[in-house]
Amino acid sequence: MKILLTNDDGIQAVGIRALHRALQEAGHEVSVVAPITEQSAVGHAVTLASPLRVKEFRENGFFGLGVSGTPADCVKLALTALLPAPPELVVSGINHGANVGVDILYSGTVSAATEGALAGLPALAVSVDDFSPRELSEQGAYAARFVASMSWDQVPRGSVLNLNFPRGPMAAAKPLRACPQTQATYKDWFDERTDPRGRPYYWLDGIIPGKSVIPGTDRDLLTQGHVTLTPLRFDFTDTHTLSRLPGLLGGNLSPGE
Repeated sequence: MKILLTNDDGIQAVGIRALHRALQEAGHEVSVVAPITEQSAVGHAVTLASPLRVKEFRENGFFGLGVSGTPADCVKLALTALLPAPPELVVSGINHGANVGVDILYSGTVSAATEGALAGLPALAVSVDDFSPRELSEQGAYAARFVASMSWDQVPRGSVLNLNFPRGPMAAAKPLRACPQTQATYKDWFDERTDPRGRPYYWLDGIIPGKSVIPGTDRDLLTQGHVTLTPLRFDFTDTHTLSRLPGLLGGNLSPGE
């Protein structure tokens, strides 16, 4: 299978290297096009005001193209300019940190997979509930088995499969559960600190309060130790409110009056 592999943690990150190795060992033809530097939480940003530059990375049997842009840039550039032939699957990850609930709106990892889905390709986002992983070969091997077992031609066009691993060794993980995304949102705060010159700066922090997480959703099951799988479709239309809008609008809104 021809696979385009990308991420948002950067082309030298532990996660993408583990997944690259596992997919290659499984016999896939893997092309890596990923950001040169970390691009976490950039969402679906694309670069418009500056050129994109590409750098080759060749290290211990690894070859990939690093891009001076965002994850979405990487997929766009790969599909239109860098790859000699279209891939059969776009895989993004393994991300350092889970992508569940509202994370998917911020995530460069999910956005890269979404860019593949928007191009009409099957797409998979892979993340682990650990911001500082040191070894992800077991998760990479699992993801490679997942790729082999999935009937990709049966996944609806435009969908992204969002796979998340719990923290810790795979031997301790509970079975995969297909589940919905949690609707709980973060409680944010900023830590105010002082730099060496005495000037204040601010560092974002936050949590999803456990009591706001509905049982059986991705954040709940991942916290319990399950591998989770959530299909995502990026149609943001609120169909319930759409049907009610005529009754909510008041006054004369005719054009020109």
